[in-house]
Amino acid sequence: MLSLVTYLRERPGARVGEVARAFGITEQELIADLNVLPMCGTSFRGGDLLDIDTDGEHIWWHNVDDVAQPLRLAADEATALLVAARAVAGLPGLRERDRQALTRAVAKIESSAGESAQGSARVGVTFEAEGHVFADVDRALSERRRLWLRYYSYGRGGMTEREVDPIRMVTEGHTYLEAWCRVSEGRRMFRLDRVADLRVLDAPADPPPLELRDLSEGLVRPAADDPEVVLEVGPGGRWVTEYYTHDEAVELPDGGLRITLRTPDPSGLRRLALRLGRDGRIVAPADLAERARATALEALAAYGPEQAPAGS
Repeated sequence: MLSLVTYLRERPGARVGEVARAFGITEQELIADLNVLPMCGTSFRGGDLLDIDTDGEHIWWHNVDDVAQPLRLAADEATALLVAARAVAGLPGLRERDRQALTRAVAKIESSAGESAQGSARVGVTFEAEGHVFADVDRALSERRRLWLRYYSYGRGGMTEREVDPIRMVTEGHTYLEAWCRVSEGRRMFRLDRVADLRVLDAPADPPPLELRDLSEGLVRPAADDPEVVLEVGPGGRWVTEYYTHDEAVELPDGGLRITLRTPDPSGLRRLALRLGRDGRIVAPADLAERARATALEALAAYGPEQAPAGS
């Protein structure tokens, strides 16, 4: 993104498509970076921020002359970046070419940050559990072998055991394993930080021929034939539209929303209904709404009769 700043300074009104091609990224990724840049500047402690925006076709930088100094990492920024880079470089199972690239990057940051980077050498981070998982998943992919997982399923609210044929690892906020699940007989995404235990099996991985999905628009992309679910949320539940891909969100008179979305596993939305509490409810399908209500009553009963509200 520092290179992007230099590139845009020299090319006023640059076209979105041309910039994306120059940096080898999609236009969606470029727009996402442009949404971050206005929060950056010469300093977060009173300096000028970058006034950069786009109309979808061109990119405009309105205060080039005001932000003339090159961007520098503050001491806390350099420390955070260096600690994170060293921690990732120490992960078991990391490909050697990636480890070497990180090591070179750390050396360059240390050189440019100077005294600001000195404190980072006294801080260390380890990822024992996820490092083990990462290494075994990477080995299974390299050797094309099947995996046994003990995995926390958020939708089911508990641990499950399954055998999967690995396809690839992807990262979007968290690291995921995309694999063919032999329990559900379908392609699934498994978050590595939800893997409680796993083993690399002797059986070869044999997923059916699958076309790799385009993940540039996100990991979760419901299919048109997935079941439709309708939620109604109050003003306190409007955040749902920011975290769940949806087809429609209609304003309600009380400031809430009527949200229509699709999901391959509607039962997983019962947990969302519990989380919303008074701020939302499932409207359709009726059987899912009833199951969510029953789940809520079971949760209330666990607190004892003296905790249940009147009329429940």
